[in-house]
Amino acid sequence: MLTQEQQILEQIKKSDNILITFAKNWDGDMIASALAVFLYFKKLDKNIDIIAEEPINNTSTQNINKLFSFLPSFHEIKNNLQNLRKFIISLDITDAKVSQIKYKIEKNKLNFIISPKKGFFTERDIKSSSSGFKYDLVITIDTPDLESLGKVYDNDTEFFYKTPIINIDHHPDNEEFGQINLVELNAVATAEIVFSLFESYSRDLIDEDIATCILAGIISKTKSFKTPNITPTTLLTTSKLISMGARREEIVNKLYRSRKLNVLKLWGKVLTHLNSSKDGTLIWSCIMKSDFIDTKSTEDDLDDVIDELIINIPQAKVIVLFHEQLDKKDEDKEVDNKIKAVVYSIKNVSSMDLLKEYNPEGTKRIAQVVIEKPMKEVTKEIIVSVKDKLDKIL
Repeated sequence: MLTQEQQILEQIKKSDNILITFAKNWDGDMIASALAVFLYFKKLDKNIDIIAEEPINNTSTQNINKLFSFLPSFHEIKNNLQNLRKFIISLDITDAKVSQIKYKIEKNKLNFIISPKKGFFTERDIKSSSSGFKYDLVITIDTPDLESLGKVYDNDTEFFYKTPIINIDHHPDNEEFGQINLVELNAVATAEIVFSLFESYSRDLIDEDIATCILAGIISKTKSFKTPNITPTTLLTTSKLISMGARREEIVNKLYRSRKLNVLKLWGKVLTHLNSSKDGTLIWSCIMKSDFIDTKSTEDDLDDVIDELIINIPQAKVIVLFHEQLDKKDEDKEVDNKIKAVVYSIKNVSSMDLLKEYNPEGTKRIAQVVIEKPMKEVTKEIIVSVKDKLDKIL
């Protein structure tokens, strides 16, 4: 009986056109792993596209581009499926041969004008159909369920139901929606699983760019090996990747040695207002408008701050940041602040569930709401609600 790795490789051998995709809440592990898969199977002369819905908001997009655009083939990632199927119009020319074909557009209609050499065509000679799908295989990376793909899935659900799916992930909440599910719960990162898959087929195909992508996924997931779940397998894999030419210094410099002074100052403000509960499993902080002004920072810089909290408070399962948002009725007159609450869940807790009564936006890992109330009131209300929910699930 074939192992899952062997089944995957056999399926890929049989496929000509492959789609790689991942969840809309982009993170380093899924991006780097998807790029590694893209580059590796390109070497087998497969036609491959990598497509994922653009991150949730402009802030996320800017941060993703800032951090990960150094990865090989990052700019090959597209944001929507195009030309997934072809519409075919068939004309029976048994009784009348074609002399000339023209077309013109009138009132949002495309009219084909077909002139026969002799005889004539009737409505019975015309048929329409759709071709098969452009791709004959889908590979999902680090994605718990199809709905997490966002518009990539929502706009073409039929395609995902009619096309074989290889599902590669390491999270316990994965719904195993693929025809082949390579879900390794003991793996620290999906990149680790991808490396094992490549090794089982041909280690010789792993070049410096592929090795760099895989190592970037591992370093991103482990916060540069500072998370407590590092395993001997992780360290052994890292050693192999470096020996294959993975550019460790470049990865660390891009992801962790590029902190700006204003971000460090903002980090200090967050620490000043830091609170905790439930033995440190829940932590939160409030950032005022004046904090952003004093540190010359913006909301865009909060992702870097969250990374530091995750690294330095490993017992935290939920992190909540509250910060003031300033709206303007016009260019000169400021109005009352709105408070944005952003919930980051670390250990298999759904952020969307923690905020569900507020109609949050986001994903299971990161969810956010905006509430038009004073900071103290919003903070108390949400923290009490989150505590209550955590009491029931932890």
